[in-house]
Amino acid sequence: MTTSTIALLLLSVLVAAGLSYFQYFYKNKSRSKLTKLLALLRFLAIFGILLLLINPIISRKTYETIKTPLALVVDNSKSITELKSDAVSKELFEKIANNNELKDKYDVQLYSFDADFQSIEEANELNFKGKQSHFDKVAKSLKSINKNLTFPTVLISDGNQTSGEDYVFSFDANNKVYPLVVGDTTTYLDLKINQINVNKYAFHKNKFPAEVFLQYAGNKSINATFSISQGNSVLTQQTVSFSPSQKAQIVNVLLPADKVGMQLYTAKITSNETEKNTYNNTKKFAVEIIDQRSEIAIVSAINHPDLGAIKRSIETNASRKVTIIKPKEISELNKFNVLILYQPNAEFKSIFEANKNLRINTWMITGNNTDYGFLNQQQNAMAFRVTSQKEDYTASFNSDFNLFATDNIGFEGFPPLENAYGNITPNANVQVLLTSRIRTVDTNAPLLAFSDSQGLRSAYLLGENIWKWRAHSYVEKKSFDEFDVFMDKIVQYLASNDAKKSLIVNHERFYNSGDALEITAQYFNKNYELDEKARLTITVTNAKTKQVKRYDMLRASNAFKVNLDGLPAGNYSFTVKELNSNSSYSAGFEILDFDIEKQFVNPDLVRLRQLASQTKGAVFVPNQVDNLIKTLLENQDYKAIQKEMVNKTPIIDWIWLLVLVAALLATEWFVRKYNGLL
Repeated sequence: MTTSTIALLLLSVLVAAGLSYFQYFYKNKSRSKLTKLLALLRFLAIFGILLLLINPIISRKTYETIKTPLALVVDNSKSITELKSDAVSKELFEKIANNNELKDKYDVQLYSFDADFQSIEEANELNFKGKQSHFDKVAKSLKSINKNLTFPTVLISDGNQTSGEDYVFSFDANNKVYPLVVGDTTTYLDLKINQINVNKYAFHKNKFPAEVFLQYAGNKSINATFSISQGNSVLTQQTVSFSPSQKAQIVNVLLPADKVGMQLYTAKITSNETEKNTYNNTKKFAVEIIDQRSEIAIVSAINHPDLGAIKRSIETNASRKVTIIKPKEISELNKFNVLILYQPNAEFKSIFEANKNLRINTWMITGNNTDYGFLNQQQNAMAFRVTSQKEDYTASFNSDFNLFATDNIGFEGFPPLENAYGNITPNANVQVLLTSRIRTVDTNAPLLAFSDSQGLRSAYLLGENIWKWRAHSYVEKKSFDEFDVFMDKIVQYLASNDAKKSLIVNHERFYNSGDALEITAQYFNKNYELDEKARLTITVTNAKTKQVKRYDMLRASNAFKVNLDGLPAGNYSFTVKELNSNSSYSAGFEILDFDIEKQFVNPDLVRLRQLASQTKGAVFVPNQVDNLIKTLLENQDYKAIQKEMVNKTPIIDWIWLLVLVAALLATEWFVRKYNGLL
């Protein structure tokens, strides 16, 4: 409190005393007890009012003892049970958590972790049923909770990590970690399929690669048999050798994609040796085989060498089937994925009319027999104003073309294509891959161009005799491959359909047991704007038990989500439905029977030692728990800190003082009233 404040307080006392004296004693000869009481009440009330006006700051010192945090973290995953260490882990946890000496020195914080990191208050909350071991969350959470503090961590775990970043380097190197290793550290002979890398999708009648990581624990050299099978058929089998110095092998194989749909495969490694854990010798994986086969119709009213050349070029891709047909012979147009309309004329009218509803992507090839007047009526991507005169056009490659990736395969040197002479004007949606030249003069008119309008794709080749291009490519390269790849890219672009759908659902075709199973969906209104007011539900059916579960999909940032964690292994079908419009999407997924927490036969002592070394801590085993407690108690790096707390409170915040002043004035008034002094 400052000198000026003290002076004001003394002055307040004098003023209050003076006013009280003037009120009750000045020119008043009575010195009765009543007069003295009233004077005292007036003095206290006036002093209280002046005290509030001066508003001095009252400082009060308190002392607080801050203990160093001690994070006690226990692994609550299923691998602890598999290693038969759940009872030991609980006992160790209780012994450390209930140690009074540790509580006196440290602020003991109790946590458990599996897929998530959480605080626990009692050891009996541990159930050791977690499906993942996410050490990385432990490190990040402790950094966040005890930010800018130096503290020790006791980690009761087997050290076997199943998800997240490598925990050895995730913990703060300045904060010591003391791993308390549970599980039998005796090394047992064990063969394990550690990981399988494979694409989720493969194309029918192709081969797809699989990369398999095999791991061995043991002290002698052995030979093992590795195989991949589908059902009762063994697709590949080979012998793999291991030794104390060679404890890991990588096997790369090519597997045939002979069947369409979701295909389930089993990888297995066996040997003549006895193993403690054979669950990790087998691992299943799934690949969805996609039938990329496209039905393509070449529609032509005339015979021309181009037809055979185009057919042979496209069919070099085994997933393409080409049918050459006349315009009036087509009965089922909807079975085709792409229509190649060769030199269309009035005979093609029924095809154009039917395709207005079917919206099949088309490739139009013009030439000397094309009816350009008819073509102007049927499409608006190109405007043709041509004469009956014929002209030869050579190609010029446009390097700025970006609809799909393609290389210049020497188009400038290809023989000219023959087409009618005149002006060809593309609209704004057309992208040109090849422009035309007449001898050495650039016309800047398209020769090969593409259009994408409202989800409908079209291609235009403005000239006949493309068979000469294929023949020229063979002469130059001794192979048709370059030209055929170029043609396949055109067909692939046309065979793709990117038309917008109102309901888009994202999901995987298969999941491993224990993985996060989340399905997201988006619903768009007629203007293709994300509809945030949509009401989406999902119905999930177990293919074997026929059990049906229904869920509402919840709104997230820019999609609707549902979490289906907890479903048992098996095949499921599901339907997502938007209730306002009745739009729906149906598909299926499979949950593979795979428990990653059953993959271990030993604690990961090597990495736990690395963690302790990285943080300058130490590794302990269960029978050394007393040594661990002693180490923590004797460590002089962690001492309690006594902190002085100064609380400054302005007296105007004292509500009771204002109440007291009001009470004093009221008491004075009632006493005066009672004694007839008013």
